[in-house]
Amino acid sequence: MQGLTELLFRRVYEECFPGAIRLAVTPFLSLTHNLHNLLNDKSQSTTLRHYLRDVLPEANVGSIPITPQILGKEPEEFIALGNRLYDMGYSEVNWNIGCPMRNITGKHRGSGILPYPEEVRAVLDAVMPELKPQLSVKMRIGLRQKEEIFQLVPVLNDYPLASVTIHPRLGRQQYTGVPDMETFGQVLPLIKHPVIYNGDIRTVADIKQIKEMYPKVSDFMVGRWILYTPTLPLGKIDMKLTKQFIGRLMEEIRRTAPTQESALRKTKEYWCMLWRALPISEAEARKVLREQELTAVDKMIYTFIQ
Repeated sequence: MQGLTELLFRRVYEECFPGAIRLAVTPFLSLTHNLHNLLNDKSQSTTLRHYLRDVLPEANVGSIPITPQILGKEPEEFIALGNRLYDMGYSEVNWNIGCPMRNITGKHRGSGILPYPEEVRAVLDAVMPELKPQLSVKMRIGLRQKEEIFQLVPVLNDYPLASVTIHPRLGRQQYTGVPDMETFGQVLPLIKHPVIYNGDIRTVADIKQIKEMYPKVSDFMVGRWILYTPTLPLGKIDMKLTKQFIGRLMEEIRRTAPTQESALRKTKEYWCMLWRALPISEAEARKVLREQELTAVDKMIYTFIQ
């Protein structure tokens, strides 16, 4: 998840639950029109390092293994970034055509490109012959209508993709409603590539049920529920380990944040998700969000995780 399942989170998670998650797809690296120049201009090495900070191999030592994710549709920039990531040691990159945020979809990025299969084909036609790493795709069933995925599958089948991850919601739904499992089941046998399921995996039982219903599913991707239930990959809810993890994450935020203001902001971003993992009410959680001093926030959070 953008801004949350970043390097900080991945390193603390791997420390607390070593090997629990096999692979993490990173928050996306967004293509920009000057990216090709940035990648080749040695005078901008500091700027480039900041841009790539979440995927730098040396920074990810001790972290969950990762596949970098790319957002955008500019072929030249896509190839340049993908090949740089390959040179950094990544054998696969993921193309995000599922992001539902309106400021992204309006530019035909993320799930905004799903109604336009010929635009997807144009990107793949240009990128695939020049791209060094394997390419996987993460998508939704459409932006506005579920029929969009049926028009897109024949396009995806024409290229040697590593896998296709499907979140069976529409982009316009954001994270509301429920996954459209009927459409997922209809489209699954049409896809030639390994299919990874993503969406509302809340328990181990959910994984077992989906696997029983759809044996072709090759793997599962857990999104925001890794923040709602951090011990989910362990196959159980363990409150002691959950509290220890939250405590370590708070410590690392304090250690790495450049200012108290940024530490407060980052703490609240995580707290908006993580409080659901604790036996507290929403009213209690909101008291933390209303506090404007880091020391007060710390005191309240540590009361909850003791």
